[in-house]
Amino acid sequence: MPFTANFFLDDVFRPAALTAGINKISNRYGRVEEMGLMPARPVRLRHIAIEERNGVLTLLPTATVGSPGTVGVRGKRKIRSFMIPHIPHDDVVLPEEVQGIRAFGSEGDLAALSDVLSLHLGSMRDKHAITLEYLRMGALKGIILDADGSTLYNLYAEFAITPKTIAFDLSNAGTDVKAKCLELKRHIEDNLLGEFMTEFHCFVSPEFFDAFTGHAKVVKAWENWQQGEALRSDQRKGFTFAGVTFAEYRGQATDPEGNVRRFIAAGEGHAFPVGTMQTFLTYFAPADFNEAHNTLGLYALCQAGTAQVRPRHRSAHPEQSPADVSPARHPRQGDRMSGQDEPSM
Repeated sequence: MPFTANFFLDDVFRPAALTAGINKISNRYGRVEEMGLMPARPVRLRHIAIEERNGVLTLLPTATVGSPGTVGVRGKRKIRSFMIPHIPHDDVVLPEEVQGIRAFGSEGDLAALSDVLSLHLGSMRDKHAITLEYLRMGALKGIILDADGSTLYNLYAEFAITPKTIAFDLSNAGTDVKAKCLELKRHIEDNLLGEFMTEFHCFVSPEFFDAFTGHAKVVKAWENWQQGEALRSDQRKGFTFAGVTFAEYRGQATDPEGNVRRFIAAGEGHAFPVGTMQTFLTYFAPADFNEAHNTLGLYALCQAGTAQVRPRHRSAHPEQSPADVSPARHPRQGDRMSGQDEPSM
């Protein structure tokens, strides 16, 4: 059996068997992807157009026989165009990463170029995955941000909608939490505008979740249900109260400047309907490769073929230009909530 020297505990001449390798990777947050909330829709162009038609529904008055009837009023139509953001990502494998380098987790085998390429491509796909989750969470909140925090699209401004904020005031033991939940549900129901849904869901920060599940009225409502089982178990995946499922969401990522960006701010939550038909979509445009022009965009997180390896000078150059992504959502069907005492908007 080959041995490798243990330079830290002994001298270089004493052999030590390498028994295991530990590969540390960053957490991947993909709750929106897991729920299938924003299905992928491929397009052939780098922009999309969304047309809106406002239907007019009015009560019809009675009239005497023979009198003229009321005249129908046509709804107005609007069309909005959105450019799909381009998010390329390149990496490079230098000869120094392979030449004379021991393969990870082995005791004497040398690193293979294919293994190093696979490691780089896996890391690139993980970066695209967390970026897609970040964009989708932005769509749920109504404001889609770039990696540096700048605004790509403010969906509230695009659709001329005032955001709705409900202050739960969870620091006050006398707050009627059920009434707050009903207010949330009524707002979403009133703004479905002909859309379908199956349930109400809300992603909340850990601070909001702890304050909510620890609120006196919430605890009292659940303490007699199955002998308080819900209060003793971990309900962070989904805690249903007054018909709204509250789930803790801890997604975060590091931007290019090294700053950690939380997808949901502390003490806040964002509610949305589940089971809709066309409210949430993710559009994918063709990748920036010659062979991909005028073709349907591919879902890069599932299509390994979107990663290409091209020789560049002395190095292997893996490239990933996934189908450029643009999550879309109608911002009227969502609520922003705060666990602190703040006025509603």
